[in-house]
Amino acid sequence: MGGTLLLQAALAAAGCGEHRHADELADRAAGVAASLRGYDDPHRTSFGPIAVELARVLVAAQRGDAVEALRRHSTVMRREGWRRLPAEYRGAYLVDVARAYLQVGDLRGAARALVDADSVAPAEVRCRPLVRTAIADVARAQPAPAGVARLATVVGLTH
Repeated sequence: MGGTLLLQAALAAAGCGEHRHADELADRAAGVAASLRGYDDPHRTSFGPIAVELARVLVAAQRGDAVEALRRHSTVMRREGWRRLPAEYRGAYLVDVARAYLQVGDLRGAARALVDADSVAPAEVRCRPLVRTAIADVARAQPAPAGVARLATVVGLTH
């Protein structure tokens, strides 16, 4: 359970602009994750090496380093543990990745992440106010990337 708390602290620190502290906490969580055997998750927190990698992506994005976040993201998506995470974790993560794509001006990447998030965990996309902003930003592109026009309608941004 300590690893999960370290990751939550890292994300909180990143959200407060304490990026160096966030990196240190993520490093400590990585040490805890390294001591786990396989996919052992006795506390059902989904903590493990893949959760640490997701947190590192989010910390980089919070730091404003979207390029680093997206580089790490492409690695995370190929990891075996990704599919083992609960759908709501994957959906929320993909929404945050969409915001990183928007930071670098990659509307197609943002659209792909939002559509993927909706297919994995629709409630994460359809019920979070922050997501409406990301969908609106992508939907403004002419023509709107595939799938985003449908999402914009589903969340009530268009008729």
